Amino acid sequence: MVSRRNRTLICLSVFLAAWAWNVSATAVKGENPGVGHLSVADIEEQLQECPLVEALNAHKVASNPTTSSLTSQIFAFLFPGTPAVNALLATLYISGPPNFLLALCPPNIDPSSLSVMVAFAVGGLLGDTLFHLLPEIFLGEDEHDKVKFVMVEPNKNLLLGVAIMVGFITFVAMDKGLRIATGGGGHDHSHGHSHEKVEVAAKSSGAEISGNTDSLRARKPANGITPPASALSPVEKEISSSVKLAGYLNLIADFTHNITDGLALSSSFYASPTIGATTTVAVFFHEIPHEVGDFALLIQSGFSKKAAMGAQFVTAAGAFLGTFIGIAVQELGGSSASSGVQGPGLFGTSLQWGDMLLPFTAGTFLYVGTVAVIPELLETGPNKGEELRKTLTQFAAMFTGAGIMLA
Repeated sequence: MVSRRNRTLICLSVFLAAWAWNVSATAVKGENPGVGHLSVADIEEQLQECPLVEALNAHKVASNPTTSSLTSQIFAFLFPGTPAVNALLATLYISGPPNFLLALCPPNIDPSSLSVMVAFAVGGLLGDTLFHLLPEIFLGEDEHDKVKFVMVEPNKNLLLGVAIMVGFITFVAMDKGLRIATGGGGHDHSHGHSHEKVEVAAKSSGAEISGNTDSLRARKPANGITPPASALSPVEKEISSSVKLAGYLNLIADFTHNITDGLALSSSFYASPTIGATTTVAVFFHEIPHEVGDFALLIQSGFSKKAAMGAQFVTAAGAFLGTFIGIAVQELGGSSASSGVQGPGLFGTSLQWGDMLLPFTAGTFLYVGTVAVIPELLETGPNKGEELRKTLTQFAAMFTGAGIMLA
């Protein structure tokens, strides 16, 4: 039998063993306090202190010496401030010069003659989206003095893909709504067909009205009273009101489109100065044919040249509105790259609301560069030789725009 003394020693030994196990387990857990609450920036900072990573950084700097190109010097001169200041400067650059160029445009300009500029803008937009925005969204930007690591999270890529799709579908819904409101017209970014439809409608209706007027003049009224010559027929009134409605709806669509341009610039500069600069270049070259096409459509809708230019400057305020919204989202919503962000983000990932603006922008750029503009470039005429030369010129312009984004 076990004596009372031995039982006491056994119980004391079991108690001491359990206490020692709890202490050791607590010590093991305490070796990495708060690892689950580290932000992506904190993890990156601690990784950079690893001896292997420091050796890789030194090798990268030695094998890739820093060089200052002319392009980087120009970008540094144009965008010298914080991301918020640079985004506002970029908005000013894309809104001012394209609208001032309208003073040089003749009122009867044919937007379909801008197909080469449209092709150049398509190359720039798609190049910026595929070469800069999408790699930045999923992988981040390379830095010349350090190696970067990508942390794979279960739902992060899914959320980024959803944001891209939301941007794309937003423009589909906006374009569809405008087509319904205008009876099938839509907001074409080059407006070549819109201009043509307005002219054809005006000519055909004019012929019908002329024929109706001749028949009225041939038949003398029974009471001898001649109707006033200035009176418009119901058909002419309907044509005039529908054309004016299309012009005003186009201004609304242009204002909305400029808001997304402002969102694109703000999110790009908060991602990196390089992404912001290249996005500014892409948006700038897209805005030139866009503004000229809108200008021509407003002229066809009955606006004077001065009134059309004034309306375009008013819609340019949408770009500043979008920029201010983007800055507010970035400053208040934060991003995964901010060291001050603690704890889990959206749906348990490291993503913050500010991280969703750049993929949303990429989705809108994909729509504008493909669905909204490519059909215009696919239109061909009966002259095969002329169309072949025109197609080669458009492809050359498209590759030039994409090449600038690569460079």
